[in-house]
Amino acid sequence: MHDIRKTVGRPLAAVLTAVLAAVGLATPAPAGAAVSRAELALRWAPIHYQDVDATGDHALGGRSDYLTRIDFDGDLDGRNNWDNAARADVSFAAYVYYSVLETSTHWYLTYLFFHPRDWIDHPFFETEHENDGEGVLLAVERDGSPYGVLRGAVTVAHGDFYSYVPGGSTWSGGRENVDGTLQLHRSPHDGFAHPATAQERGGHGLKAYPQYAIDGDGIVYYPSTVAETPSSGNDRDVRYQLVEIFASGGLWAQRSNSALFAALGTFAGDTSGDCGVGTFGCSTNSANAPWGWDDGNDLPGRGEIATDPAKLVTEYFTIPGGVSRTYTDNPYASEAAALREAARTAPPVVD
Repeated sequence: MHDIRKTVGRPLAAVLTAVLAAVGLATPAPAGAAVSRAELALRWAPIHYQDVDATGDHALGGRSDYLTRIDFDGDLDGRNNWDNAARADVSFAAYVYYSVLETSTHWYLTYLFFHPRDWIDHPFFETEHENDGEGVLLAVERDGSPYGVLRGAVTVAHGDFYSYVPGGSTWSGGRENVDGTLQLHRSPHDGFAHPATAQERGGHGLKAYPQYAIDGDGIVYYPSTVAETPSSGNDRDVRYQLVEIFASGGLWAQRSNSALFAALGTFAGDTSGDCGVGTFGCSTNSANAPWGWDDGNDLPGRGEIATDPAKLVTEYFTIPGGVSRTYTDNPYASEAAALREAARTAPPVVD
């Protein structure tokens, strides 16, 4: 049952909406009805298993593993996030960023999971850094139904991509082998079966559940229209709210904000505070937005998992009937030349 304490302070209408959703009264779209990008993203948004470690000076009692917004501290300065995560007055309400790109044959949904710290609790051979952005691409076939059919996924775990297909998918391995089965778990909040993803503690690499899973303490995040704050590092029912990457004033609109981005697709970060203290070191400008994600060993270019997903899936999968490569909606297209130049000149991804 939903914890009503998490809704205290919201308007009554919002509380009622939350409770109705919690008891399974949310209804799917009727057959044949068109849905918005936001509705489509919410339908397929992952049920997310986040492992949590409360030990070590940089864990902040587990909060360093909580999902949150990039401006969780009230500003869009990427270079103070490590420090401000330790403040008692900042919010760790749960948010996940998303985008939807369209062709005539498929929808491509990208989800970005953000943490203020990529951290470790030992001094051996690993570095930590300010900000952490990892995520997943979902490919959904447009079959005439309101939400389509989920066919494949590619996740981001540091500088590597991993590919998955759900049971019964018509897709199979392509240039890259499929790394496993994408499980679907049913949400108690909306009744839909959602893809199940998971992130490791500390470094937050992301794979399909249970290739990563909760070990001891952890949080289970459910997609919703409200943002809840975990009651502890072992809260198994926390709802997260989606934020569109292309929203007015949103993440993509801030791409030239030098306080937030050190380069196109790379979050700004420094070594202030205790980042690197007691560990091997602290690196700077090491986290990436989706248009900066890269697996340097694979053929698709830097950022194409988000900016040209139709190209990426044709490399990763064998797809009966193929896919359209012509986008009917791709807001990245206006910056195609700049993205190609950034991919050519940017240093290797080390997240």
